[in-house]
Amino acid sequence: MFEFTTIYYRVDDEEALENFFSTVHLPLAEQLPGLVRREVSRIKGKPGGDSRFHMAFSLYFATERSFQLSITSAVGMKLMAALKPWSDAKLLTWYYADSFDEVVEKRGTPVDLGPI
Repeated sequence: MFEFTTIYYRVDDEEALENFFSTVHLPLAEQLPGLVRREVSRIKGKPGGDSRFHMAFSLYFATERSFQLSITSAVGMKLMAALKPWSDAKLLTWYYADSFDEVVEKRGTPVDLGPI
């Protein structure tokens, strides 16, 4: 798989960030050709305290080539144009990477986490 992840920093106006994400970023991403899977992570914190990040949004493609074709499509270029001002203002960052899933075998005694 090939992954493209956008990470939003915490901002004073989280409502504006959430509005941009739900009305621009997400709808455009959903239209990307070749998109296999998407994942949203609302960041709660980091070991030792608060995180400077608010949210991560990952898009997955079968191959790097399918990602390249997707991001250079008309909708991909529209998405990148919408994200660029946010990146320029240092309100988000992004990366792309090869991504691998791995199934972990159960070992030992399960830990009881109680009600979640």
